[in-house]
Amino acid sequence: MAVSLLRRHDQVMALPTNLHALEADTLRQLLIAQDRELIWRQAKIDQLTHELSLHKRWRFGVKTERLPVEQAQLFEETVEADLAAMTEELEQLSGKPSEGKRKAKRKPLPPELPRTEIRHEPESTTCACGCQMKRIGEDVAEKLDYTPGTFSVERHIRGKWVCQDCETLVQAPVPAHVIDKGIPTAGLLAQVLVAKYQDHLPLYRQEGIFGRAGLAIPQSTLAQWVGQMGVRLQPLVDALKEELLTFPVLHADETPVAMLDPGAGKTHRAYLWSYSIGAHDPVRAVIYDFADSRAGQHARDFLGDWRGTLVCDDYSGYKALIAQGVTEAGCMAHARRKFFELQEHGQSQIAGEALARIAALYAIEQEVRELDAEARQALRESRAKPLLEDFKTWLLACRGQIPNGSSSAKAIDYTLKRWAALTHYLTDGRVPIDNNWIENQIRPIAIGRNYVQSAIMLSRRRRGLKWPWPTRLQAPVADLACA
Repeated sequence: MAVSLLRRHDQVMALPTNLHALEADTLRQLLIAQDRELIWRQAKIDQLTHELSLHKRWRFGVKTERLPVEQAQLFEETVEADLAAMTEELEQLSGKPSEGKRKAKRKPLPPELPRTEIRHEPESTTCACGCQMKRIGEDVAEKLDYTPGTFSVERHIRGKWVCQDCETLVQAPVPAHVIDKGIPTAGLLAQVLVAKYQDHLPLYRQEGIFGRAGLAIPQSTLAQWVGQMGVRLQPLVDALKEELLTFPVLHADETPVAMLDPGAGKTHRAYLWSYSIGAHDPVRAVIYDFADSRAGQHARDFLGDWRGTLVCDDYSGYKALIAQGVTEAGCMAHARRKFFELQEHGQSQIAGEALARIAALYAIEQEVRELDAEARQALRESRAKPLLEDFKTWLLACRGQIPNGSSSAKAIDYTLKRWAALTHYLTDGRVPIDNNWIENQIRPIAIGRNYVQSAIMLSRRRRGLKWPWPTRLQAPVADLACA
């Protein structure tokens, strides 16, 4: 008889109710499993406690180094979010609030804000004994809601009903909220996250926007909400990743982001890796994965055992994946860019011809955009394949007339070296001609200046402690962003 002590580490340990009926071997296995689980939990609690103390020292301790004002503001909101995230994880693991200084009493919400009453009453006010219950009072919890430019307050009123004969008290259960006992509604939390990660508004700017709307929510409070939401939304990130890895065609790209290192008083270059479902698939999903470097190991860790077609550039970090069985599809836009740069600088007479030939390929892609994969592949075979064969013959002829080392030679060499990957889209109608889809999803990162991480966050990731970076799930009509 096998005994499963836990389904997941983050669930509360549950022992079988029939301990007295278990055999000695089963009890021994149960004890070993329970001991391992306790050791794992304690190790993780110790790690989180240590990281939390470092965060607090960096946040509240005396600082000998000085960061620029804007970087310091971004760093403070990042640390506040990290503190809230680690505190949330500690509470989930230990099952009790983390130790620390007593929280200050929350100020009541301004009385001038409009109120909307939401009443919660029991489904039945008839007692089990048959008597009609009497309402004797109510509990009121106020939640702060926000629509762009306007704050409002939801007053959740839970009536108390009692049976005068048997003194039974009945009350509707507390509605579920994303942050337990917190004041923000799901709408306000979504506003903060979308503004930060989708609209690129740092929290100190959001504080000013909320202040003009009538209630200045401190930056530290907003950062705590972001950190708590990061932990709460991790199951959504995991589920989205699991769904993404079921698709046969994926895009991948990476872009540098600033990583704050307060100990050194400067920033370092980290990377945000992006993965998405194929551009021709009806589902639009993107996952951003923060890493401390551009090492290809990060892509291998994310994709794991996935073996499909990966649309990517010629970066060497993807080569190990290709060697392990992943099929490579190249980006024609990268090849085109080489010739476009030549034409812009007037350094090549063949650039214009190359661009015209590539434009003909893209014109075909525009026609097949709305077709299904089978029809798209058939049209590519009949129309794009002859153009590509002629293009390659022309490139080889031009290359024989151009000296080595010239800009034109480098552009042609790049295209010819990547020819197998660049033309792979001919053999599979699900594969796009380029990697522009994921590049368009990662380009807004360069617009925002609040995508920073503290160096301590990396040590948490190296220890296997989770932190979800922005994840976007796009449906045909809706666009959802979450941290």
